[in-house]
Amino acid sequence: MSAWSRRDCLGALGAAVLMHAARAQAPAHRRDPWPRGSATPSLETVDLHGQAVRLADLEGRAVLLNFWASWCEPCRTEMPTLQDLPALLGEDRLAVIALNFKEPPQRVQRFVSQTSLVLPVWLDPLGEHAKAWGVRVFPTTVLIDRHGRAHECVRGEVDWSSAEALTWVERLLAR
Repeated sequence: MSAWSRRDCLGALGAAVLMHAARAQAPAHRRDPWPRGSATPSLETVDLHGQAVRLADLEGRAVLLNFWASWCEPCRTEMPTLQDLPALLGEDRLAVIALNFKEPPQRVQRFVSQTSLVLPVWLDPLGEHAKAWGVRVFPTTVLIDRHGRAHECVRGEVDWSSAEALTWVERLLAR
C-alpha cells in the first residue's frame, strides 16, 4: 500500500469516526413550536382509576402532556425525570400528565406498580387523543401554558432534569 493510499484510508477512517461521534452527540429529541394558528385540542378522558379527567381542569398551572407507552424504551427512560418536575418547580405551578397510548388499563397499572410511577396517568385507549394532538412519535411532550394554550411540542426522549429542558419549562411557567 502506498503512503498516499494509507493517508486516504486514515482520512476516511477519521471522517467516519467524526461522523459517528457527531451522531452520538445529536439530541434524541426534536423541539418545535406549536403550529401557528392551530388551536389547542380539548382533552377529556379517564384516568387509570376510571375517573373522568379534563385538561381544562388544570388551567392556572402549566402542563407537560406526555404521550407515552410502556413498550417504548425512550418513554420509560425519560419518565423519572418528568416525574420529579412538579415537586422541583412547584405542584401549584406545574402539572405533568402521562397520557398512555392504546394500552389496556391492566398493563398500564402493572407498569405503574413496577416502576413506582406517581404521575397522574390518563388513558387514550383508541389513540384518538394522540391523533388529535398530531402525535406520531413516542414519547411526545406538549408544553401547555397556564391558560391552556399549547406552545411547543417535544418529540423523542428528553432528560427533563437537564439545564436545557429546565429552561424550556421555566420559560413556560413565566407565560
